Amino acid sequence: MSEQMMAACGLDCGKCEIRLVLTDPGAAKVAMDWYRSRGWLSENEAMSEVIERKLYCTGCHGSRETHWSADCWILQCCVDQHGHSNCSECQSFPCSRLVAWAKGDESYRVALARLRALRAEIG
Repeated sequence: MSEQMMAACGLDCGKCEIRLVLTDPGAAKVAMDWYRSRGWLSENEAMSEVIERKLYCTGCHGSRETHWSADCWILQCCVDQHGHSNCSECQSFPCSRLVAWAKGDESYRVALARLRALRAEIG
């Protein structure tokens, strides 16, 4: 996987509907349905509102104005405080906070495994 398509935490941005919402009609439908289910977008609001409100993501290495979770503690620690592309580059990898985070969801467990594999590659 390209580093450009991976979040600092190891999540696969290449498949993320929120990142693809502007370029993939199928992803846009999934993302917009999800926004509506959460009450963030009404039934009559369209793609123009998604763009205006910046309800999309350009990834951890893109603009913070268009990052899905610009206040993410992993992003702030990894990229802002330590200047890394992803957590596997950190001297403290895997830190206890990242391990605890990975227990919260299957996709997070996969992300941590991806980072562990990267760490093994760089030794």
